[in-house]
Amino acid sequence: MELTLQLKKLGKKKVKEVPFTLEESPKNLEALLVGCVKHQVEAFNAKLQEVNVIGFLSPAEIQEQAQKGKVDFGEITNTDLANLQKAINNVLLAFKDGLFVVFIDNKEITDLKTPLKLTSKSIVTFIRMTFLVGTYW
Repeated sequence: MELTLQLKKLGKKKVKEVPFTLEESPKNLEALLVGCVKHQVEAFNAKLQEVNVIGFLSPAEIQEQAQKGKVDFGEITNTDLANLQKAINNVLLAFKDGLFVVFIDNKEITDLKTPLKLTSKSIVTFIRMTFLVGTYW
């Protein structure tokens, strides 16, 4: 199933849109979150295991990374593979604790067991919540 994910941070205007493919249509929000986490863990682990034969950056790659604000070789210093079950437990706990909220077609989903009827035109939005920090005077 093809979806469009929108990733937002509270207080930021920038919205990152990511095309995303799931193996099957999720029945509820929990299945959607598990599918997203599974996809990301597999991508992360695959990136750790790939071998980079070319040890330099082309001028085009340097220019592209400079536009993003950071130029590096893309090496990951932590070589531990991600644990799928721990990642799933973390995302479910983070949702329950309110660290992020989920909107599907501009409607907030507040319960993990809420049935979903997604189409290829559905837009799934994740908004990462941030906390105010500081001292009170």
